[in-house]
Amino acid sequence: MDKELNISIAGAKRLSFRKAIKKFFLVDKLTSPLGYTMLFLITSLIGAGIAKFGVIFGILVLVGSIAIPLVYGLVAYPRFGIIVFLIMAYLIMWILRIGVPFPLGTLMDGMEGLFILSLFINQKKKKDWSLFKGPVTIMILVWIVYNLIEAINPTADSQMAWLFTVRSVAIVMFMYFIFQYYITTKKFIQLVLKLWIGLAFFSAIYAFKQEYFGFFPFEEAYLHSSPVIEQLLFIGGVWRKFSIFSDPVAFAYNMVSASLLCIGLLTGPISRKKKLILSSLVAFFLFVMLSSGTRGAYVLIPAALLLLAVLKYSKKILMVVSIAGVFLAILILIPTSNPTLYRFQTAFRPNEDASFNVRKINQKRIQPYILSHPLGGGLGATGTWGQRFSPYSYLANFPPDSGYVRVAVELGWLGLLIFCILMFTVLKTGIDNYYKIRDPDLKSYCLACVLIVFALNVGNYPQEALVQFPTNVYFYLVLALIMVTMRLDKQQNGTEGVSK
Repeated sequence: MDKELNISIAGAKRLSFRKAIKKFFLVDKLTSPLGYTMLFLITSLIGAGIAKFGVIFGILVLVGSIAIPLVYGLVAYPRFGIIVFLIMAYLIMWILRIGVPFPLGTLMDGMEGLFILSLFINQKKKKDWSLFKGPVTIMILVWIVYNLIEAINPTADSQMAWLFTVRSVAIVMFMYFIFQYYITTKKFIQLVLKLWIGLAFFSAIYAFKQEYFGFFPFEEAYLHSSPVIEQLLFIGGVWRKFSIFSDPVAFAYNMVSASLLCIGLLTGPISRKKKLILSSLVAFFLFVMLSSGTRGAYVLIPAALLLLAVLKYSKKILMVVSIAGVFLAILILIPTSNPTLYRFQTAFRPNEDASFNVRKINQKRIQPYILSHPLGGGLGATGTWGQRFSPYSYLANFPPDSGYVRVAVELGWLGLLIFCILMFTVLKTGIDNYYKIRDPDLKSYCLACVLIVFALNVGNYPQEALVQFPTNVYFYLVLALIMVTMRLDKQQNGTEGVSK
């Protein structure tokens, strides 16, 4: 009895202490003699630190004052953290190009680590791994483990290349579990999708500015910083636009994804006003996408519309797709001297494209290597990291120019097989869920996600579609939403009072 009384008193003391702290900082906001004294001491210490160590001390204090609440917010309020993470993933390349001297890539890795920590803390309180059951989860875990095993690939020329590459290929995939665990209501899904569309609109406006009003000085400096950049981005007397992203390919594919998101939402039970807004956004996204000069992106919308016509078979959908097909045919066949439109037309006549023919030759040349190396040449063996860590290797200067080819070269035909099974599993699960979901809102969200996954997988052949920010984050958001929409629909149909 005494022991229980002591525990009760201790709990009451802790509770009263928390209330006192909350009142001191949040209610009174330090407006007391003790508060004024504390502020005086803190400002005096900061002033003394700046006087002794210089401005660097002040910058560290400023960073700390932002970082500490942010870290706490990520762990204690993971939904807030998800919003911050999604915004950062969209803006990170733009911030880096502006010239902000801060390791933002490491910051993103740190945020991912905090999310994982938060997940395990919550799971310790409430052990429930049922959310992660299913074939998609199994295949994602298989893919992550396979990428980790590549660290001891005996045919790899550099383990450092693996270390720098695994972050964007496998570690980021853990965000699938974070998204699936913390996105638990329809309302939060709507917030995330609105955020996505808003960020896409900002990037589209930015590209429009680049196309018709020119580049900012820091962008001009980037364009002329290397002959290689000029060779890749100055085509036919016109600069390819990249908006806030790392390159024109990332820009174009993000415009495709945002367009398909809007198209998917158009199939839901929304007002005419919202349908008009979404339709206008689709037109605007696709219009500015043309300025990227990315041929691989041009075929993705027609491919996704064909899938839409199959999945949502109706006279209305067939009519819309048919009208879009006629309009597309006119754009492809109409004679033009406009370099942007001509580049669009060549996307549907690949055999007339010199760069496409060079890629076919390169892929044919590398086939014997792929067949003789089931584990591949190791993560990061090609591209930037290969040239940095193993510049004299066979693969260092090989241009994969394709997400699937890169997987086959770096992870071998076994890795390519696992990757293809993963994507097939995701698409099959998404299509199954779409037909099973009863809630019309959740159904439209799931359909949008399926269209995006399908389009990005088609686009992963002519380009590398899944490794650059923000696609490498938003792709796993889409995968998680395919599962979350099904789970929420089951809850709504099986349990009363579930939050929408």
